[in-house]
Amino acid sequence: MNDNLKRWLPWIAVAAVAIIVVIIIAVNSGGDDEAADTTTTTTEGETTTTSEGETTTTSEGETTTTSEALPEFNAIPVKFGTLLPQTGGLASIIEALENPIRMGVDEINAVSDGLVTVEYGDSGTDPNVASANVDRYLGGDFNGILGAAASGVSTSVLDKVQGSQMLMCSGSNTAASLSSSDFNPFYNRTAPSDELQGPLLANVVIEDGFQTVAIAYRNDEYGVGFANLLESTFTSAGAEVVANIGYAPDATSFTDVADTIAASGAEALVMITFSEGGQLVLDLQGKYDGAVYVADGFKDSVGADQLGGNVALLEGFRGTAPSASPANGTPGFADRLEAAFPGTPTIFSAHFYDCLMVQVLAAQAAQSADPAVYVDQIIPVTGGGEKCTDFGSCFTLLSEGKDIDYDGASGPLDFGENGEPAIGTYDVYTYDAEGVANTDTQIVAP
Repeated sequence: MNDNLKRWLPWIAVAAVAIIVVIIIAVNSGGDDEAADTTTTTTEGETTTTSEGETTTTSEGETTTTSEALPEFNAIPVKFGTLLPQTGGLASIIEALENPIRMGVDEINAVSDGLVTVEYGDSGTDPNVASANVDRYLGGDFNGILGAAASGVSTSVLDKVQGSQMLMCSGSNTAASLSSSDFNPFYNRTAPSDELQGPLLANVVIEDGFQTVAIAYRNDEYGVGFANLLESTFTSAGAEVVANIGYAPDATSFTDVADTIAASGAEALVMITFSEGGQLVLDLQGKYDGAVYVADGFKDSVGADQLGGNVALLEGFRGTAPSASPANGTPGFADRLEAAFPGTPTIFSAHFYDCLMVQVLAAQAAQSADPAVYVDQIIPVTGGGEKCTDFGSCFTLLSEGKDIDYDGASGPLDFGENGEPAIGTYDVYTYDAEGVANTDTQIVAP
């Protein structure tokens, strides 16, 4: 081998290696997306490449390509106990409260089998009955409570529920006092507060032309708060409250109340009652012939049984109640409920259905069945994210790592910081001679 060839051999070897490297790079950069799985590291201008290929560059010239991998999403099974009036003063509407929960369970489990189970328990419309069932739920493997129906019953057990960090959602509590932050965060409700309904009902009376008004109310959380809101609104509008009468919730005779109302000379009477309102109507006969207005507690529970069969006594009564089929709620809910459970009354049905949905969706969003954890998702799942109106579509969005805004059967929920709807949709209705409350209009308040 001559000296010139010896001199060039090292350079020939380097060139050969370079050619091989170029060929390898060309092959690996030929448009195959899987090439992004290759990681190369150098100093001063480090480049890191991983899947999904998102690239960022630092001030020092460092370039990093990383992926935004979604966190693992699992279906989170949850178990609830109900606290609903199978007995007591509101027992007449138990199917309206339990059946939509049953339908919701079926719909949820059709999306993810076994995701939710519910045990049905009695509140008795009685704090003592309710407290015993709450103890059972707190001592068991439950992740939340659906109920109670009556505001006073809920109030009686809330300290116990809060202290145990158990979540409780009511679809029919409307007492204004429950809007207090004292009950946050482990109590929420899908029924709108009487802070919205009280002024609305008072304005209906005023718009009907009445300026002297009597108020009769049950002396509990529901009645006292509602009566105060009525009186405040009437007074502010220049109407005169000529009688404001509270009575014991367990009263069975209203002769004295009826006498006071008759003596007041009121043009209109507003009754804030439960089923006992039927006896008050009977005791008013022959004593008072002015206009009568009622609210949801009366509408829910007074019928032929409470009026001795004489439903014609209700003809001309007017009132307000949270809408059973709000125009701004999920279309088709009432039809689905009728198909699943024919003949079910619809008062507060949509609201209890939404209670179930919100709790289950919050647990999925939090990826935890622990109420102390998923409580933080109760408000977020009702607003601020991507709109969805049924469990299946909401569940899919959550599984894709997206925030959701569940708009329910009872209307847009959009919970405020106290865990209740910021708006309410109400039916304004008039009773006919058959004792049927026919909706005249729907009003969104405030």
